[in-house]
Amino acid sequence: MTAKIAVATVSGRAYYLLVNELKKRGISFLSLTPTEKVPVEILTVLTTSKEHPMITPPASARASILIFEEYGNPTAIVDEAIRLVTQKPVYEHLVIGVDPGENFGLAVLGDGRTLETRICTSPEETISAIQSILSRTPATQVKVRIGDGAMSYSQELLKRLSWILPEYIAIENVSEEGTSRSMKEHSHRRTEKDKNSAIRIGQRKGKVISRKELNDDL
Repeated sequence: MTAKIAVATVSGRAYYLLVNELKKRGISFLSLTPTEKVPVEILTVLTTSKEHPMITPPASARASILIFEEYGNPTAIVDEAIRLVTQKPVYEHLVIGVDPGENFGLAVLGDGRTLETRICTSPEETISAIQSILSRTPATQVKVRIGDGAMSYSQELLKRLSWILPEYIAIENVSEEGTSRSMKEHSHRRTEKDKNSAIRIGQRKGKVISRKELNDDL
């Protein structure tokens, strides 16, 4: 995927925080120095207040420059960058796909577009990530789709989410046939496949489970 976001800073701290957040979400980006020309394909430039005056106006008329405070939290500015790039201040359909297992692949899809991917190492971290995503990503309709491949992990996550998530959020159980990765692969490759599996799970329609049925069955 061609990068639409650029990080233009020579501040070590700002660069580390911004890049770490972008990488955590699986978002492509371009690294620039503040004085470098901004390519036409870049739609959002992330920089610091000190370096902002050094930024050459982006070639694209649609492009925006966002200011990051060096000791701030990068989550909000990356959220804003994603919304500007996708031109979706409010999504019609937000889907969170989860590939359960020893590691939990997680993917966020807004109106069919992959907004971010990440890896969580426990049900608790996965639930916390889902709650954070829901709190900062406005949408009209929301679905959480859980793969059924690793049954024990899947069932535990479904049960916990049924207790925690508001009733308006649909929970679906999705077949993982054709989405899973080989555990024999190198750990880095498995991690990427976990994320890709989560994307495919998020793209599939699953069985909608009512909270009452879910808790009765579990």
